[in-house]
Amino acid sequence: MADYIYVDNSNLYIEGRRVSAVQQGGAESIYEAMNLGILDHGYTISFGKLHQFLTGDDLSKIKRVALFGSRPPPNDGIWQFAERAGFELHLEDRNIANKEKKIDTGVATLITKDAYKCGDADADVFTLVSGDADYVPTIKALAEDGYRVEVVFWDHAAKELKDVASKFVSLDEHLEHLRL
Repeated sequence: MADYIYVDNSNLYIEGRRVSAVQQGGAESIYEAMNLGILDHGYTISFGKLHQFLTGDDLSKIKRVALFGSRPPPNDGIWQFAERAGFELHLEDRNIANKEKKIDTGVATLITKDAYKCGDADADVFTLVSGDADYVPTIKALAEDGYRVEVVFWDHAAKELKDVASKFVSLDEHLEHLRL
């Protein structure tokens, strides 16, 4: 059995800051945090702890652990920590308005490519770490073709994404464990 793991870093990071804000009492609910832009700016996820949480102790079955994000300024070393933790980096430049682009399509493309070129629908588990409904068509198509796709994310992941996934794993109860 081989596992393929794909992480939408910004989605995970920003929404984790919202969950932490609620747990710290900065917002009454996740929906208030989302609507009012309330974040716990002190919350940071440890790449090492995240990698271990996603892969477990037996790395022999892991085929890919891909982390997608925006290319940082030259003096920012954040991605070096992720790479040292074991993530394969997929970085994209931000657009002219400094907005993150091409992350969702990059994840969707790689998970699809891996499934159809390398994957075994009978044995492999594909794991998406994101809660964005933009992934629904990709996950739905893979599921229809017999692939097992699990979604790991905070409880407020898009309901439609949870529904098409083979399994949903909540990160809410692991918030503190994943903290840097």
